[in-house]
Amino acid sequence: MKSPLLSLPGAVPAEGVDEGVAAHYGDLFREQRALADGTGFVDLSHRGVLTVTGDDRLSWLHLLLTQHVSDLPTGQATEALILSANGHIEHALYLVDDGTTVWAHVEPGSQEALIAYLESMKFFYRVEVADRTADTAVVHLPAGSIAQAPASAVVRETPYGRDLFLPREELEAFADQAGPAAGILAHEALRVEQHRPRLGFETDHRTIPHELGWIGTAVHLQKGCYRGQETVARVQNLGKPPRRLVFLHLDGSEVHLPPNGAEIRLADDGPDGRKIGFVTTSARHHELGPVALALVKRNVPVDARLMAEETAAAQETVVEP
Repeated sequence: MKSPLLSLPGAVPAEGVDEGVAAHYGDLFREQRALADGTGFVDLSHRGVLTVTGDDRLSWLHLLLTQHVSDLPTGQATEALILSANGHIEHALYLVDDGTTVWAHVEPGSQEALIAYLESMKFFYRVEVADRTADTAVVHLPAGSIAQAPASAVVRETPYGRDLFLPREELEAFADQAGPAAGILAHEALRVEQHRPRLGFETDHRTIPHELGWIGTAVHLQKGCYRGQETVARVQNLGKPPRRLVFLHLDGSEVHLPPNGAEIRLADDGPDGRKIGFVTTSARHHELGPVALALVKRNVPVDARLMAEETAAAQETVVEP
């Protein structure tokens, strides 16, 4: 989905998975500061949107998701995962129920595979799953924002701000009154600062929830059976995850940020040392400078000096070893 807000002054299109919205509108740090101060909005209209309706929607989703949603109160935001049979993360959903419908936004382009899986699991439950991406845009208002959500929007309120499920035809009118617009790079920089994982960035084909700190926020440990639960329970009760998420302060003298997938080594081992992890997301933060999230092996010392390719990095613990 290509956003009409790419026509706003200064808009520079994003690339990769975030193609379709603006990377920034000409001033990355100003946009970050605005969001941190609770002003402006972020166009996330490229994200996939799906709905689940029907009398059994919550009890049915409860059987499939890692989160406890059978008694989800109307208007309460939550997030949940869908795991493989081996406990690896396949989908991440950001949910709210408005009393008659569960609304969820997901990573751009992932909704088709997710809906296909959900359709295959309907059986005799009274549920209907619909792809609403074509007619619904996601917009993010930062924490502290006093902007009014349109009456037509479904609101998902979190500690980090409000996600609005907005009729796509109202996106431009909303932007006129909710500005200034901030690009996806500003949104990502604050996500990195907040240590929040993102599917496809902090995950690969073998990531399990414990590695990213998704236990508690997206995985409920006292709910009934779901696909992949055996792995979650085994790691929780008997062991530790093989990797852990860390926050990196990067050497600010480097011109280029290490990209997603950049290899991490122990600084003391030099450039020929063995790989002990990889960068998942890097960003330039308006206060902290260049920062990143990364996955490293669990046994890497928490005080070890690291190298992300050619860039020196100091780590902060996100997931305990």
